[in-house]
Amino acid sequence: MSLAIGPATPQPTVHAPASQSRPVEPSAGGSADAPAETTASAVPPASGEEARLDDDERRTLRELEARDREVRAHEAAHLAAAGGLAMGGANFSMQRGPDGRMYAVGGEVAIDVSKGNTPEETIARAERIRAAALAPAEPSSKDMQVAARATRMAAEARAELAAAVRDSYGTRPGATPGSRIDEQA
Repeated sequence: MSLAIGPATPQPTVHAPASQSRPVEPSAGGSADAPAETTASAVPPASGEEARLDDDERRTLRELEARDREVRAHEAAHLAAAGGLAMGGANFSMQRGPDGRMYAVGGEVAIDVSKGNTPEETIARAERIRAAALAPAEPSSKDMQVAARATRMAAEARAELAAAVRDSYGTRPGATPGSRIDEQA
């Protein structure tokens, strides 16, 4: 079972895999289907490109660049904390800016949220899931939901573990967890 964690604000966008590591510029043919990977700062605007943008377009471009950096940092935090529970890289929702480049405006990271083989393993997995969900500086509401689900999963595993310990005491008279046992030789 997997669950995606990421920003909860839906955007009307094109979905793209994490391989698009930075805002990208369309290929010479103008197709966004096969964008060339470039960073916004590494590729200077074409001669006069910036001059062709009006003030509103420049403001929109600055907002998209800031959102792109924020989204990529957010998803990178999820990936770093998830470790081996991450099921691949981040997937980004992309939006074309007034300069023709694509910018990440949303994203998600799929993580494995299945239980472990033992209660102890489930507790460890739940703690890793919770840490991954809460890793970004500003977790989204979806991130908080995933963290709450992981907390419940850990609590259930702890209850299962406690029941197993309680059952291990068997039917010995007076033998209950936390009771005093007379240990005379």
